[in-house]
Formats: sequence, structure tokens, C-alpha cells
Amino acid sequence: MDQVDVIVLGAGIVGTSTAVHLRQRGLEVALIDRGHPGEETSGGNAGIIARNGFCSTPIPSRPADLLDIALKQSTAVHCDFSALARLVPWLRLYAQQNGLQEAQRFARTMAPMRARAIKEHRALSIKTNAERFYRKSGWLQVYRSEASFKADQRERHYARVFGADYRELVGGHLNSVEPGLKADSLYGVYWPESESVSNPAGVVEALWRHFIQEGGVFLNGDAFALEQRRYGWRITTPRKKITAREVVVALGPWSAAFAARYGEQFPLAVTRGYNLHFRPRSGASLSRPVQDVDHGYVLSPMEQGIRLTTGIELAAHEAPANPVQLGRASQRAETLFPLGAPVPGDPWMGSRPYLPDSLPVIGQSLARPGLWYNFGHGASGFTLGPLSGRLMTDMILGADPGLDCAPLSPLRFLT
Repeated sequence: MDQVDVIVLGAGIVGTSTAVHLRQRGLEVALIDRGHPGEETSGGNAGIIARNGFCSTPIPSRPADLLDIALKQSTAVHCDFSALARLVPWLRLYAQQNGLQEAQRFARTMAPMRARAIKEHRALSIKTNAERFYRKSGWLQVYRSEASFKADQRERHYARVFGADYRELVGGHLNSVEPGLKADSLYGVYWPESESVSNPAGVVEALWRHFIQEGGVFLNGDAFALEQRRYGWRITTPRKKITAREVVVALGPWSAAFAARYGEQFPLAVTRGYNLHFRPRSGASLSRPVQDVDHGYVLSPMEQGIRLTTGIELAAHEAPANPVQLGRASQRAETLFPLGAPVPGDPWMGSRPYLPDSLPVIGQSLARPGLWYNFGHGASGFTLGPLSGRLMTDMILGADPGLDCAPLSPLRFLT
């Protein structure tokens, strides 16, 4: 049986970043995952490190959008109605967070995190030889109508308040940023301070390899095999048993089910998303991620080709994949950018964990000494992963994290 200081459960970008930070601070760390690091949601996202993100995603309310969803024609939201019915209590909680006071609270909490996110990514990329994946590209959000452009003005208001740079663009002016777009009738917002990566899975792989090179332990195993003992925590894996005083739960969509085993209930909703890669048509190129806000998808240049990531799917977490969204999204993407043939390979599917206030849980368990939580990042896990790992490490070591983490505490759901 091996003894370490901390066991980290989950090797997505949040868990792997946490393990790297802990190891860099001199702790003995074991990172546990059932699969290869970064192969779940951390590897299949659009690769954006967004400087913006001061508002939570609104629930669709326009009649035309709701009709599209009801008729299963929407690419922004695709749902299984039995899953939607189960989510109604959660959606009520989520809707309560969209008032002015709640929006201000979210923006105040998120602003310093967004301001530090790129710095934390860059610091880890230098140490882990991942700099080759990073691009100072900015990213572009496009809107199909003036109405949808104006509907997003609260985000730009908070950007001005918190000092995030952006440029509003109309029609052909979008081509000054991204020449390959069919942009004549579109509106856009360009976020030049944001960055992106050419291979999100490669970033996590680099973090993991650095962790191993620095003496960290990685084992394949089932996080639900963790046991609390009188002396701390123990997990049995196929290769060995590991014990530790502290455990970090960074299991993304599976975190709430894990916490429930220890009597702690978190209102976590899980959505799903898909991606597929395309070759650009001859003469076409894309330099940065582009989001079609009205239709929910993102086009992002990757090493594998142009990655199309869909909007959200509401379905049972373990339900079979249903990539119908990809077909509709690719058709609508063709009106924005000349996609070529799909790159051979099956569509990818991943899950995104959301809490009703759209903030992650980062902090110590109320009931179990030595149990720490780091999950619930929604669609911002890749952006906030390295920062979340640093915050978690500071908390475990009793150091000053440099920002107010009280709004992220698990106690907001457990008291």
C-alpha cells in the first residue's frame, strides 16, 4: 500500500491541473481516472480561453426558439423531453439566478477569474512544454440578426465595467477579423484578449506528462472505490492501493453522484455536446474560433481540421449518442463558412456539468474532513481549469488564493 498526501479523482483539465499544482508545491499526489487523461470533455471542446463570460447562458424564451426546440429543429438546444421533465426543478433554480442582483453577483465573481485564466494557462504551458498549442487569436461571436445582437448587450456592459476589450462589427467588417466568413448580413463581437488552442487534448496530455515527470503517480481506477478510513482515505486500483489524508473530487459530470455517497447533495445538471472535424474547402481558412450565437455551435481550427462543436443536448447522461445536432449544425455552418468533407472518424460526445448559479464548486466538504470538491464548471472548464487547480491547491495548503472564493464554496448548497 502506497501513501501520498493527496488523491485527485478525475484527470480532465481541472483534475490534472490540480494534480500539477499540488505536485509543484511539493506534495505527493496520486491522480486517478478510469481512462486516459483528457479523453472526456476536456479533449473535445472548442479550445477557447475566453476573456469574456460575465453572464450565464439565458434560458431560451423567444417563441421562435421554443418552437424550434419543440420541433427538434434547433441546433442550440436539442432535448429528450423525458430528460427535460426531470430537469424542471433544476431549471427553476437556474431561472432564479437570471435576475439583476444574481447577474451582478455572478459577474463580480467571474470577472477576476476570467482576468487570471489566460495567465494561469500560460504559466502551466511554459512548465509543461504545451506552448506550441496556444494562439493569441482572440475569438469571434457572430449574430444572425440585430435583435439577437442586442439581446447579448448585458455581456458587453459587464465587459466595459471590468475592463475586457472587445470590438463590435457589422456585415463585411467581420471579414477584417475573419476573411473567410460569409458575413454580409451578420453582426459580431470580437474578443481580442481571448486565446485558443489547436488541440485541447494535447494540452491535457502535456500537463499529465509533466506531472509524471515530476514524480506524480497516475493510476487507472474507479473513483467510486474510494473508502474513508480512520487514518484518512484509501482507494484500491487494479495495480495498487493508495492512501492519503486529502482527496480532491474533480469528476465533472459524475461529481454529484460521488458526493451523494457521502451524504452531500449538489444540484448538478449534465448536458451533452458533440463535435466533428471538417476539412476546409480549397482556398478557405479559419484563424480563430467562431461561435454562431443564434445556433449554438462553434467552428474552431484544430490540428485535426475545423472542429464543429454543437450546442447543448438535454438527455440522460448515459443515453446512447444521438448526433442529429451535428447534421443540422453542419448545414447551418455552411451558410457561415465553406466547410469541406468531414474528416474520417466517428463523432465525439462529451458532457458538461452545470450548477444552477453557473459557478463551480471549489472548496472543502462540510461533512467529511479531508474531502475537497473542484467541479461544476459548465462550458468553462477548459478556460478555468488551470486557475481552478491553483485555487484548490491554495485552499488545501491554507494559502491566500488571491481572490474571494466564498461564492465558490460548496457550503452554498450544503447549508
